[in-house]
Amino acid sequence: MSIICGVPLLECVYCIACARWAWKRCLYTAGHDSESWGVATAEEFEPVPRLCRYILAVYEDDLNYPIWEPPGGYGIDPNNIILKRTYNDTLGRAPPYLLYLDHAHCDIVLAIRGLNLAIHTDYAVLLDNKLGRRKFDGGYVHNGLLKAAGVVLDAESDTLKKLLESYPSYTLTLTGHSLGSGVAALLAMVVVTNRDKLGNIDRKRVRCFSIAPARCMSLNLAVRYADVINSVVLQDDFLPRTATPLEDIFKSVFCLPCLLCLRCVTDTCTSEDRKIKDPRRLYAPGRLYHIVERKLFRCGRFPPVVKTAVPVDGRFEHIVLSCNATSDHALIWIEREAKRALNIMLEEDPIMEIPAKQKMERQQTLAKEHSNEYKAALQRAVSLSVPHASLPSAYGTFQDIEEGGSSSRKQRPEESWDDLIERLFDKGESGHMLLKKSHSIV
Repeated sequence: MSIICGVPLLECVYCIACARWAWKRCLYTAGHDSESWGVATAEEFEPVPRLCRYILAVYEDDLNYPIWEPPGGYGIDPNNIILKRTYNDTLGRAPPYLLYLDHAHCDIVLAIRGLNLAIHTDYAVLLDNKLGRRKFDGGYVHNGLLKAAGVVLDAESDTLKKLLESYPSYTLTLTGHSLGSGVAALLAMVVVTNRDKLGNIDRKRVRCFSIAPARCMSLNLAVRYADVINSVVLQDDFLPRTATPLEDIFKSVFCLPCLLCLRCVTDTCTSEDRKIKDPRRLYAPGRLYHIVERKLFRCGRFPPVVKTAVPVDGRFEHIVLSCNATSDHALIWIEREAKRALNIMLEEDPIMEIPAKQKMERQQTLAKEHSNEYKAALQRAVSLSVPHASLPSAYGTFQDIEEGGSSSRKQRPEESWDDLIERLFDKGESGHMLLKKSHSIV
């Protein structure tokens, strides 16, 4: 009799638990991800709309006669385009990109386009991976995206070196969208760990903006390179949130909603501690900027607010069940909403009218705040026992990689970037022991 009574009771408990989970998931909005983060300033967010337009410009066949352009144009002077590569130039081993000399902002910009659904080689780059296959600097990265980064550097490193030497006050900005965002992020990592191959440039001159970023690096690397790499996410975008490997996402591209729901259930049943302790789990890279413009039980878009942080735990780990999860991934939407957000910031704080000296003081204050937040994130990673996480030494460098690589690098000055990546990072445990990495804290 007790057994008979127990069965309906268990069913009730199960149904209540499922209903509670479904209710919580339906109430979970993108705003929960960044509700405890600080608000971004106009100074730090200013490049984002402009870089989105530069990425959009890669889609044009001829910028002298653009077929389509966003309101206000791309903001590009065709005469300052150093080069523009297509799929024919890269042989499908990397997505198309352009190199632009932005004199107005003292910037050398390498912009990489996103996934082309009609090009099979883009899928080949995404599918060239297996969980835990590629090690880099004590962590894990996406194999295909890292190889694509090597292809770009092999082709353009000499040009980049000449530009950096010719314009010593200019920054080098690497940017991309979706597939290109992962390539740009790993480009930044390779460049800052091999700065001698670009004329020993200062780490502070290199920066990366990953737009709608792919999860392409393990947590320790995502935090460690937060002083160089920035990721921009619009509201409910699915790609930075799902830990499903990229190769599995695009194998199931025609059943993406089903895959996202399944991943949502799986992640809910996986403890946060277990997620953090998995060294192979990939994350959105660097410092995060989250554009929030919709609210729970509200219709339409509200004036966007940009939140920013270098989070460790709770780093876009929950999929948002939203009708906009895929549309928020579109670059044209991100560009438009980023521009709206920047205009609101400028109305509230018109930095263009501030005297140059005061503007410089504000930039120094912002850099100090970012540095403190960066160090706090590193400490948080260590306190949570994130695999391979480490604190900066007294000399301001990371010492978690063994010595021995600098001499071998000097003995091979003719070595290509692609060979360097293969030699150093494709040998499992032994490969990453060959190179000493020194990272200066901002």
